[in-house]
Amino acid sequence: MNTATPRSVLVCGASGFVGRHVVRALREAGLAVTAGTSRTQDFQQDLTPEAWLPRVTGFDAVVNAVGLLRDTPRRQLEPVHHQAPAALFEACASAGVARVVQISANGVAHSPTRYATTKRAADEVLLHLRAEGRLDATVLRPSIVFGRGGASAALFMNLARLPVLVLPRAAVQAQVQPVAVPDVALAVLRLLQDGGPEIVTAVGPRALPLAAFIGELRRQRGQLGQGGLRGQGGRGGRGDLQPARVIPLPDAPSRWSARLGDFLSGQPWSSESLALLEQDNIGDAAAFERVLGRPAVPIEQFVEAAWASDV
Repeated sequence: MNTATPRSVLVCGASGFVGRHVVRALREAGLAVTAGTSRTQDFQQDLTPEAWLPRVTGFDAVVNAVGLLRDTPRRQLEPVHHQAPAALFEACASAGVARVVQISANGVAHSPTRYATTKRAADEVLLHLRAEGRLDATVLRPSIVFGRGGASAALFMNLARLPVLVLPRAAVQAQVQPVAVPDVALAVLRLLQDGGPEIVTAVGPRALPLAAFIGELRRQRGQLGQGGLRGQGGRGGRGDLQPARVIPLPDAPSRWSARLGDFLSGQPWSSESLALLEQDNIGDAAAFERVLGRPAVPIEQFVEAAWASDV
């Protein structure tokens, strides 16, 4: 198994939110990156190592940044999260790819949701190949990833506009540890350059309830003003917004609203989303900083950092 620093990298899911940032970070570091997209790779159909072997041959490293939150009419979680990545990883092992990074998600180790179980199944395939000595591989599991262009970030920023928040009780109680998307991309670069442990949990410096996180984004919106939120990074003159009033939604109405969301595949709220919110999503910030080689972006700087980026 070749463990030299890779130079040529295939990034699967390069057109996605995290994938775009990974491609940029790797290219800025001087790596030759091939951006794999749905036009060149079909994670719904390419489910055998034979289908992937010619695509990974010749690359020093492969990053899998493909992911779905839920089933859609055109794409299903089982093939996209599990079967296609498993075939991809086996092909990488056969082709002698030096390093593989699988971008998974924090919290999948114990969650019973289909999102988590399908992600976890692919993670386990990759970790098994590592244990056999066939791949130098790491599973990167981020907490909530915040950045411009992310669906969850857009949702949180829209919620941060509201003076009254009606949130599921789980969102008020459960702890999250959001991480800035440039830090996730940098972690991928470091893992490709230096290797790493089996699993890396990507988290920001501070854990807090999701409701408090939205409240912090609201505070930052007020400081930046509308001009900054349009992407120029400038400061507006609105001043701090008043803290929003948070109303916990009881469990039964939360479940009803999530079930309604199950029928609306174009938006992120669903029974799967609610189940993921019901568990803490935190990790060891100091361990992640050691992977980065610097402190992670603090939550208090998320909005300014994200809207200053043009990715």
